[in-house]
Formats: sequence, structure tokens, C-alpha cells
Amino acid sequence: MNMKTMTRTTAAPLAAIFGFAIVALADDAKLPPASTKTGLTFATDIKPIFDASCVKCHDGTKKPRAGLALDTLAGTLKGSRDGKVVTVGDSAHSDLVLSVAHIGDPDSFMPKGKGAQPLTPEQIGLIRAWIDQGAK
Repeated sequence: MNMKTMTRTTAAPLAAIFGFAIVALADDAKLPPASTKTGLTFATDIKPIFDASCVKCHDGTKKPRAGLALDTLAGTLKGSRDGKVVTVGDSAHSDLVLSVAHIGDPDSFMPKGKGAQPLTPEQIGLIRAWIDQGAK
């Protein structure tokens, strides 16, 4: 294979790979930074956020939407019918964080519904720090 053929056959895949990487980096840059607060726990720091913004639809004592119960630590870590939403230790790649930060697929942005208010950057930062610290 000569250089001209190799360039033609590899240019599109490389552009796709690097294009995706650029989009992924741009999305990561949109994430609010993780909080610097340490010792975060589900019960004291995260559950109040979920209770105020998420549990209306994602309550495990009822039939939670998408099978995702955010009212308990176990339910949060279990995830939804589509899989895990928390990647422990890696908040930037946790579907939960991307969803509440409104990054990626607009159909997955949360919270939804009449009167739903987006989470603040500070709330997202606390969730990120909690996940990065091990989701205790």
C-alpha cells in the first residue's frame, strides 16, 4: 500500500475517531467541576438533592420511571432497567451526572416534567464529588 492509498483509506476513520474525541472533551469541559468538599455521603449530601428534584419520578416505593430508584443508595447504585447510571470513581462518565448536567442526548436530560428545575452547578458538583469519592 502506498502512502496516497493509505491516507485515503485511513483519513475518514481517523477523522471520526478524533472528531468524537474532540466532542467528548468539549462535553467534559461543560461539566461543572466536582466539589472540593470531602467525606460526602448519600444520606447527608446527595439524598436531599434527589428528594427535591428526582424522587417525584424515581421513587423506589412506587413504580420508578425507567426502573431507576433514587430514593436509596442501593437503588441509585443498582441503576435503571438500561444499566448502571453511576460509574463509581468516575463522575465525568456517569450517566447520572451527564443527564443532570444536560450533556449528551437531550432525551436523557433530567429532571423533566412540568415545573422541573435543572440542578445547580453546585448540586452537580456535590454529586460529582460523591461519585468520585466512592459513592458512599
